Amino acid sequence: MANLSVSALPSLSLLVPLSFSSLSFTKNRALTIMASSSAKDTSVPSPSFKLFDSHVHVWASPQDAADKYPYFPGQEPTLRGDVDFLLENMNEAGVEGALIVQPINHMFDHSYVTSVLKKYPNKFIGCLLANPSNDGSGIKQLEELVINDNYRAVRFNPYLWPSGQKMTNEVGKALFAKAGELGVPVGFMLMKGLLIHIEEVMELCEDFPDTKVILDHVAFCKPPLDDEETRAYHTLIELSKYPQVYVKFSALFRISREKAPYGDLITMLSGLTNVFGSDRIIWGSDFPFVVQESGYKGGLEAAESLSKRLVKEGFSGVNFALDGKNELFSKSQVASGLV
Repeated sequence: MANLSVSALPSLSLLVPLSFSSLSFTKNRALTIMASSSAKDTSVPSPSFKLFDSHVHVWASPQDAADKYPYFPGQEPTLRGDVDFLLENMNEAGVEGALIVQPINHMFDHSYVTSVLKKYPNKFIGCLLANPSNDGSGIKQLEELVINDNYRAVRFNPYLWPSGQKMTNEVGKALFAKAGELGVPVGFMLMKGLLIHIEEVMELCEDFPDTKVILDHVAFCKPPLDDEETRAYHTLIELSKYPQVYVKFSALFRISREKAPYGDLITMLSGLTNVFGSDRIIWGSDFPFVVQESGYKGGLEAAESLSKRLVKEGFSGVNFALDGKNELFSKSQVASGLV
């Protein structure tokens, strides 16, 4: 695979590997692939929001933690992250709904997030944190949270797997398969880099093509400045060949080397939307961490600005909405007890 010099790339370059240069991955082509991958509609629709945040965290206030929602030892938060604070920021920015990702602050105790989902069923859906314990208890928890509560996704954090084990171990594959059976996507949190985990991700995608996948925070790929970063970005581009893979254009402050509005992301984003199509690139804020970086509203405005710039130049933009017909967060009828 050829290495690219970022300094030699024109603005809004496709920035794709040579093996992809002959492919025509237009938005219509991406939609055609997605449609052909679903033989029939057996899902329960997700809510519809014109402006949807696909990545937020909430955790109990110190008082609530002391009373009934304790923090996991050693994971006490240093930022405010209660749901009232989230709602304040969403209301200011005009964001209608969000996917709440279970925070590590409560580890596998989902009681606080579940209480929020029950209180605001028309505003939030949940993403549980997979428990990869060798006893398999996480598989039962996944099923119960999806079936009984409003969880529509599950997060794989590879750094929570038992020491020396991979996400492709027996429990990992069982969790991944169960997610597909229930019709909920698996989000990968690859904080240490895509290249470290790419073999695991590809093996799971190939073994379980019915399980949808979301790569959180652009798989932590930064705009490439050296050979390794270029290889990571090319690897991310290659994952577009799997119709089940989506990318969260989220936590822009984590992947950009600049302050908001994160102009250095434009070239990388143009390549992603070109091969994935806009429907598979979804926006997320990474609340509450975004608040101390650009502000919640500022982070949204930065993402919107980048997307509008792409559209103006003739590229596909980022998906900021959640259509009720979108299958990504539409759990199966089995998970809803309808069949």
